[in-house]
Amino acid sequence: MSGSKLEGPSAPVVRRDPYEVLAVTRDSSDQEIKTAYRKLALKYHPDKNANNPEASEHFKEVAYSYSILSDPEKRRQYDMAGFEALEAEGMDMEIDLSNLGTVNTMFAALFSKLGVPIKTTISANVLEEALNGTVTVRPLPIGTSVSGKVEKQNAHFFGVTISDEQAEAGIVVRATSAAQSKFKLLYFEHDVSGGYGLALQEDSEKAGKVTSAGMYFLHFQVYRMDSTVNALAMAKDPEAAFFKRLEGLQPCEVSQLNAGTHIFAVYGDNFFKPASYTIEALCAKTYEDTTHNLQDIEAQILRKRNELRQFETEYRKALARFQEVTNRYSQEKQSVEELLKQRDTIHSSFTVTRTIATLSGSGSGHFSNGSSSKPSGDDSKPDSPGDDSSSDSKDKYAKRKWFNLNLKGSEKK
Repeated sequence: MSGSKLEGPSAPVVRRDPYEVLAVTRDSSDQEIKTAYRKLALKYHPDKNANNPEASEHFKEVAYSYSILSDPEKRRQYDMAGFEALEAEGMDMEIDLSNLGTVNTMFAALFSKLGVPIKTTISANVLEEALNGTVTVRPLPIGTSVSGKVEKQNAHFFGVTISDEQAEAGIVVRATSAAQSKFKLLYFEHDVSGGYGLALQEDSEKAGKVTSAGMYFLHFQVYRMDSTVNALAMAKDPEAAFFKRLEGLQPCEVSQLNAGTHIFAVYGDNFFKPASYTIEALCAKTYEDTTHNLQDIEAQILRKRNELRQFETEYRKALARFQEVTNRYSQEKQSVEELLKQRDTIHSSFTVTRTIATLSGSGSGHFSNGSSSKPSGDDSKPDSPGDDSSSDSKDKYAKRKWFNLNLKGSEKK
């Protein structure tokens, strides 16, 4: 499976086994894979290797491998059939804004404004400062909210301290932006080095008149919606936008928190300006009905996703059959039009106008223009056709001659 080439633009030209890239085994846990990815991504991050193109390629390879192994469905497909089982178009990559330059950043901002989902990486400086434990952490008590503005590619860190009772009830941390800023909500775990390692991240999504992102630690499997899943495939096939829409529902890696202080952060993800936000931490105990409603609606969505997978197969077959019969309809319609056209042509052959034209062109003798035959033995000259005056003058001359003869004869007698 190593050394195979990728046709899409999102991944390295030559792909290695993702387990090999991340230096993990096939039975490694999600947490082990995540830890390995964090270390390698930090090592090869473009921010730390501006003059090293090889490091940039390694970073892409690490990110691509993690995009497979961090997704349960993609990991299962890869384990069964390798890269061939994966859709190259569905493999999304994250871009590093600090490495884009002004012009490319403007293009990325334009596409984002048009609704094209663009994933971005978290600045290596932010990750490294968190890992070293040198970040400033502000308290965010349960039941309170904090508003602020964070510069692009920077983060504001907050500590949420929860009791045993609150941990048992469940915790929700949400961030919103009335200015519709782009941001990331991050969750960090305590690292053995004494700092904080990135464990979860949620990209803000537009929800009505605001953008928002949330993390829900409610002791049952909660899902997040990734709008970039198969984005390119959906653009090429509009119908896939419907069938693939629920495929973006991905399980969150952490479903509960223990008592203690937990580190969250809001990361500025705007392309040019600071991100405005309000972050709040809630205990789910006072939201029991809402918690049950969330669990119920996500279960319905999962069932609907399975139904749509089956229905898509039926729909594609029916659509193919529909296209077949519509093509047949067009062909039959054209055939009928041609047959009727030929019939009209044959009908037009039965016409008087054409018969007369044929007969008149075959010769004289069948029809006359009103002239009569002369009796045989009549030695008088035939009239010139069309000369009416000559006929009258001849009659007068004959009468006059006859009259003169009679007069002459009478005179002799």
